[in-house]
Amino acid sequence: MPPLPWHAVIDASNAPHLPALALELVEPAGRVVYIGLAGTPSTLDTRDLALKDVVAVGVLGGSAGIPGTIAAYADGSVDPRPLVAATVGLGEAADVLAGNRSAAGPGPKIHIDPRH
Repeated sequence: MPPLPWHAVIDASNAPHLPALALELVEPAGRVVYIGLAGTPSTLDTRDLALKDVVAVGVLGGSAGIPGTIAAYADGSVDPRPLVAATVGLGEAADVLAGNRSAAGPGPKIHIDPRH
């Protein structure tokens, strides 16, 4: 677990305990994005959400397009390079998620690569 809270946290897991952990890890007035869905209901205390003044967003609509998108990138029919302004490591992820984009190129996306 990181020693400091994060500006934003994305839960893309399918573990029922992680939505609450995402809320715990985000700083007050931060943002949590919930993408993953667990097979059983998650327990999240909405009082914590409100008292931390956190913005929580759920994203589901893109799921149906994922297999086709992966195939298009894998077979080379889509070149993602014009979309990527920069690639950063995990150490820079918090700054990027907070909107601090130093030395960004023309693309709208920042790629966070844990190996970088």
